[in-house]
Amino acid sequence: MDNTPFPKEIVDKFIKESNLPNVGTASIRELRKLSTQIEEAAGKKFIRMEMGIPGLPAPEIGIKAEVQALKNGVASLYPAIEGIPELRKEAARFVKNFMDIDLSPESFFATVGSMHGAFSALMVAGRMDKTRDTVLFIDPGFPVHKQLVKMIGVKYTGFDVYNHRGDALKVKLESYLKKGNISCVLYSNPNNPSWICFTELELKIIAELADAYNVLVMEDLAYFAMDFRKDLGTPGKPPFQATVARYTDNYILFISSSKAFSYAGQRVGILVIPPNIYTMEKPDLTRYYSSAVFGHSVIFNTLYATTAGVSHSAQHGLAALLKAANDGEYHFLEIVGEYGNRARIMKKLFQENGFLLVYDKDGDDPIADGFYFTIRYPGLSGAQLVQEFLYYGISAIALSTTGSDQEGIRACVSFVLPEQFNELEKRLKLFHCNHQ
Repeated sequence: MDNTPFPKEIVDKFIKESNLPNVGTASIRELRKLSTQIEEAAGKKFIRMEMGIPGLPAPEIGIKAEVQALKNGVASLYPAIEGIPELRKEAARFVKNFMDIDLSPESFFATVGSMHGAFSALMVAGRMDKTRDTVLFIDPGFPVHKQLVKMIGVKYTGFDVYNHRGDALKVKLESYLKKGNISCVLYSNPNNPSWICFTELELKIIAELADAYNVLVMEDLAYFAMDFRKDLGTPGKPPFQATVARYTDNYILFISSSKAFSYAGQRVGILVIPPNIYTMEKPDLTRYYSSAVFGHSVIFNTLYATTAGVSHSAQHGLAALLKAANDGEYHFLEIVGEYGNRARIMKKLFQENGFLLVYDKDGDDPIADGFYFTIRYPGLSGAQLVQEFLYYGISAIALSTTGSDQEGIRACVSFVLPEQFNELEKRLKLFHCNHQ
């Protein structure tokens, strides 16, 4: 520890002052604060892999549309709670063009980011049936989703899918669903943090079991079409974004503008509720809402009560981006493909210095290069690696904080710039030398 890039006394000082019970299992925001303090005191920059936020500029198409909307006077008007017509129309076109799923604009709703859509849907689904009081997470997953269900007082459970891929998923998933207490299943695809992508076989299994046990599937598409192993970016032409919606009508989708469109700061996303789910009647909902209709409870009782609508101008910005993508004028995947390039280089640097990939396959295929990857170092737990990395000016989160049973960390590539690769390599070489 005498030759680490960041002085031991500085790192130790701020670890102690943080009062964190275990730095290695700290949350993303806690680690961000701690690494910033160390960075400022040491006068050196961290290589930041802890935050899953975009690192590319927002597209001018959206910005110009927002400016024009503001000039047209939308700032003085309340937005419709369902979303502006232009956004709903283009969202329906987008899902048809890039997922090959046919739905009318009436199935699309504006939300304050996809996390707001998840919050609202989970709240209603968790209360629609007294006998089904538990949300099932197919982990690893976004830690905040679990925080959401804790906040609303809904029970949850989950399992790490690492050892249950392919046909093995059916046995594991059914072992939970047959208990009869699961209201809905939630997962992300591509997955945060592991970047696994469910195969068509696995999506069929999820769909068939959801229908068999009458369980709602919630699919988080925060990283829409960012499986860069395939060309998913040509409107109206296969291959399409993989989805459970191809095999069941028993689903809800969350679509984010943050990553694929680099539009995170505007907090606007899309919630997709197909007609059969929207009109579903659940008498137990009247314990909390004015209606027993699922969709009405989500939109007019929950979305409305939590935000009273999504910023008017942000909706116009996203509508313009979706229209440009639908018309083939904006090739969004060509731009965010930069994340895949960074991941490929970073993985190589880690693997050359003694690190191993944790989640490394989708079926027989190597995992895609994308927004995240997961790594471990032999002999160290994920929590130990997180803490050790602080002395080397590298920040990341432990997989244990995401519902994973595997030892290791999640690395996000978005804030690691190409000009930092040489420094990353130097720090990893020194780490490996000190830990062999």
